[in-house]
Amino acid sequence: MKGRYVFGGIVVALLLAAFFYLYGGSQAPAGQQPLQGVTAQSVGEIKNAFNAASGETRIVLLLSPT
Repeated sequence: MKGRYVFGGIVVALLLAAFFYLYGGSQAPAGQQPLQGVTAQSVGEIKNAFNAASGETRIVLLLSPT
């Protein structure tokens, strides 16, 4: 019976850690711009910033939940 409580506690702790990791607030390190979410309104802004940095290394990371 005690083992079930320990296992349940570990599962709950992992779920809480995952929740805070995914949905907790975050800050970018000093000197780094924060990540930008892509919405229908921000696509033009992202495109202009990408094209303006033609002489620098550019990285675009697209993540899809599917």
